[in-house]
Order: sequence, then C-alpha cells, then structure tokens
Amino acid sequence: MNRQQLRALLDDVGAGNITPEAAHAQLFQVLSQQPLDDLGFARVDQHRQVRQGFPEVVFGQGKTPGQVAAIALRLVRAGHSLLVTRTTGEAYAAVAEELPDARFHELARCITLDLGTTPKGRGTILVAAAGTADLPVAEEAAVTAALMGNTVDRLYDVGVAGLHRLLREHSRLTAARVIIVVAGMEGALPSVVGGLVDVPVVAVPTSVGYGASFGGLTALLAMLNSCATGISVVNIDNGFGAAALASTINHLD
Repeated sequence: MNRQQLRALLDDVGAGNITPEAAHAQLFQVLSQQPLDDLGFARVDQHRQVRQGFPEVVFGQGKTPGQVAAIALRLVRAGHSLLVTRTTGEAYAAVAEELPDARFHELARCITLDLGTTPKGRGTILVAAAGTADLPVAEEAAVTAALMGNTVDRLYDVGVAGLHRLLREHSRLTAARVIIVVAGMEGALPSVVGGLVDVPVVAVPTSVGYGASFGGLTALLAMLNSCATGISVVNIDNGFGAAALASTINHLD
C-alpha cells in the first residue's frame, strides 16, 4: 500500500464508504507482511513502495537467470509491479516460466510486469534521444517511466548535428512536464533543450562515441558544465535513474 492508497482508504472511512473495521483489516494485512524476504543470495525489500512510491527494482546484470526469476517471483507474489533492468533474454525465459505475463523489452534490456499498483503521474515525460545509437539507454528510461505510472512521449534522433529536427518538434517539448535528454558524443543536446523550455530537464550521458568521448565521460562533463538552467545529470548510461527522478518530479502536486 502506497501513500495515495492509504490516503484513499482514510478518505473512504471518513466518507462512510467503508467501516473502520474493514479498514483495520486492510491495514493489518499490509503491516503484517514481512518487510524482507531472505532468499539467501538476496534480501527482497517488500516495503520499498511504501517508503519511496515504487517497488524494489532488480538490476539484472551480474545475476544468474535463476536468481532474477526467484527475486521477480517474490516481488510479484507480494503484489508489486516488476521491473528488471540490464537483463537478458535468458533471464526473461526463466522469469516467464514463473510469470507468463511478464514482458521482455529487448532494446531496453528490461523485463516488466505491470500490476497497475502505481499512482499515475500528473503530466507527460518526454524522452528525447540524440541519435539511434542512444536508443538502448533512451528506451530503458521510457520503459521505466511508463511502468512508474507516467505518460511517456518519445522523440528520437534529434541530435544537434541536425538541429532543425529538434526545432520542428518544439510544441512537444513545451507540452512535457519533465524532459529526459539522452546523448553521447559531445553531449550538447541537453543544453539546447534546456534553453528552450521552462520545465526540469534530466540529462543522461551515454557511452556512445569515438575515443575522445572516453566512454561517456566527455558527455557527462559537458552536461555538468551546461550553462542552461534547470538541468540535472545522472550517471553514464543510467536511463533508469533518469526515469526514476523524472517520475518523482511528475508525481509532485
């Protein structure tokens, strides 16, 4: 039960739509759940959604398919939506044996299972990617933001090498409540977007580029040194982190 669901329950009691005894039973069921499921190799945090508004997310890289599947099953059994990032088709096959309704987003390298338990965001999160090579990171952000209850708009291949491609979509930029900008190479796109809009911009440097890009370090430093206002920067290739921040902003009243 998240904050919005708790508030709705209390409002129902106040309005007489549910008895205090029925509300007590619902709360007791939630509070009686163990906050941790100890699997030996992992301790699944079942109260993450209560504290932070979204369940624990599984980072798939470095985990075996069996480990990913075991964690995923415990989360879904507890009534949580599932997100596995940086994962593989082999891990998805193991998850699908236990959870047939799970989906694999190949480009984003994510596994999802939406149980519809996440509150909806207030506006649209626009995910803009500089080039096609940036799409795996952009899609990780888009898939994550959608699962977190947000309306997502995708604007791809609008890098600064052809600035007219971005400028012709100005109305989509200004319609968004939060914008995630994904770029490699010199990482200039977030500065351009930040100078065009009055909403928060979350910049994601990618490891795309030739040798002097230093695996995304050049883009990271460029974004951190942007002269445009209202830009925050996450780690290299961290589409998930960008989506989590953008979703938090989009859920603010």
